[in-house]
Amino acid sequence: MNAQDTTTQQLKLARSAAQGDRAARQWVNELIHPVIDFQTNRFCRRFCDQNRYLYRCSLSKPVGNASADALLCEWGNASYGWMLNDLTHAKRLLNYEARNQAGLFDYLYRIANSLPFYERWKDWRFGRKINIPTYIQSIGPLACKIFYALGKGLELEMIAAQLNTTLEQIENISSQIVSSLTRHNRLYLLDSPRDQSLTSVSDEEDIATGAQIDVTYIDETINRQDEADQLKVAWSQLDAVEQFVLESLIVNELDAKSVLAALKEMDI
Repeated sequence: MNAQDTTTQQLKLARSAAQGDRAARQWVNELIHPVIDFQTNRFCRRFCDQNRYLYRCSLSKPVGNASADALLCEWGNASYGWMLNDLTHAKRLLNYEARNQAGLFDYLYRIANSLPFYERWKDWRFGRKINIPTYIQSIGPLACKIFYALGKGLELEMIAAQLNTTLEQIENISSQIVSSLTRHNRLYLLDSPRDQSLTSVSDEEDIATGAQIDVTYIDETINRQDEADQLKVAWSQLDAVEQFVLESLIVNELDAKSVLAALKEMDI
């Protein structure tokens, strides 16, 4: 079977799957499974945070060391389901045209590895959605991308580099975006997301009361978390004396003589 026959067959199967044919739908699901499985593991790990310590991971390659009786974390399964729906819904399959004899896998693979796909997943994962006004869209094809980049706080030079265009063009479109938002009293849409500290004081009343709220803040990379997990395992294999010596020397920064004197006082 030549390449033309193969793409014709895939076009037919894609349209059958879009129309609800069970066999065709199963074929599409199996075709895209490796990509969805990879992206699910990749995205979910990136934003796992403390879940790995509280729940049993549901990824195909689990992370974390939660106890066997811990509740199952559903973010992995839910992410897989979201990606499957996003990549294989009827409209997406009907948009497949096998241009340049591209296979259906290639078509879906490119979508799954695109920035818009990643942003849509984050919108779903964190319950956020940015709607771009129609009067911004009407400015031009680059306006939506520039609007989104401005909202993330990117510099104009960086936006120009990412969109592979001139700084002058970015400045021109950015100026139109700001003017349009100003006329509609919606300039606040360009406000970048900010992390609000719950322990800092912001006005004279707070300073007078000195009120503070301490909250847990986790901002470690996955590699750092993996190293911490390995350290916990190694630490548990030491006896009480070995733990005391290491903690005294490294954590409390005591000198060797003080540690030996303490061991002698404890008759060890």
